[in-house]
Amino acid sequence: MSELDLNLIPYLVALEETRNVSRAGDLLGVSQPRVSAALGKLREYFGDPLFVRTSRGMEPTAYALVLIPAARDALARIEHGLVAPRDFDPATSKHTFSIALSDVGEIVFLPRLLQEFARRAPLANLRSVSLPHADVERGLEAGSIDLAVGYFPDLRGTNFFQQRLFTHRFICLMRRDHPLASEHFSLKQFLACGHAVVRAEGRSQEVLEKYLAKRRLVRRAVLETSHFMSLPYILSRTDLIATVPHAIGYAYSTEHASIVLVEPPLPLPRFDLRQHWHRKFHNDARTVWLRTLVAELYNDALDEWPK
Repeated sequence: MSELDLNLIPYLVALEETRNVSRAGDLLGVSQPRVSAALGKLREYFGDPLFVRTSRGMEPTAYALVLIPAARDALARIEHGLVAPRDFDPATSKHTFSIALSDVGEIVFLPRLLQEFARRAPLANLRSVSLPHADVERGLEAGSIDLAVGYFPDLRGTNFFQQRLFTHRFICLMRRDHPLASEHFSLKQFLACGHAVVRAEGRSQEVLEKYLAKRRLVRRAVLETSHFMSLPYILSRTDLIATVPHAIGYAYSTEHASIVLVEPPLPLPRFDLRQHWHRKFHNDARTVWLRTLVAELYNDALDEWPK
């Protein structure tokens, strides 16, 4: 054991959580080559490949599966017993807080949160991560992710706490001189239009798609994309429309003069945005401070997107 670099243990856990060298680096806030180098040292020390490449990603070997529970337990003990302070002073903390957010979530939460960090915790840092659900769940459990904030419908059960922040909705986007931009368009017109449909990693769009499918409402998806960022440029040059979370629409309509918001012609569902944390860190001073700040900044009374 005296020859084992204990700084390598987080790499072992991160690789098991993500099954991917690049995503493990994102989770730890380090480069991909650094993760690869750490894996090489771990393989040399334990005399085992530990992770092998398969069609499903980096799969742990049988020996790695024996090591990982002990590694997780060791990290948790260090976090609780040595690293995590019993009292937390945001004014002096240099901690890097990690929050799981979708790209929509970054637009909703990061601007005001960063402003308050600059005022209340000027030496602390924020890291936003976008990971598959299973990795978010493991990250919250391991403590590598402090909070998951936004729409995470799968984070339920006795291991997770959650707090509702506010309710969000959908809005239609189109170019300012679109034929339907100056009138209250009908459901028939909505379905007949060409649509730009976003299939993003974030889960909020599922609410819209399930709603339309349940009512057997089929719109023509002229464009399917996994990115929100390109929408204003696409919509401004086409007759396509897009139905997106209101925060996205409001941000684009204020920053791009060629884009306008139009109320959808049907009562689209709303969805709650929440913050989630693991029960192991319910009383952790840093996590308590962060989630208290998030709840203070984001709630029904302070919902900044006009109705």
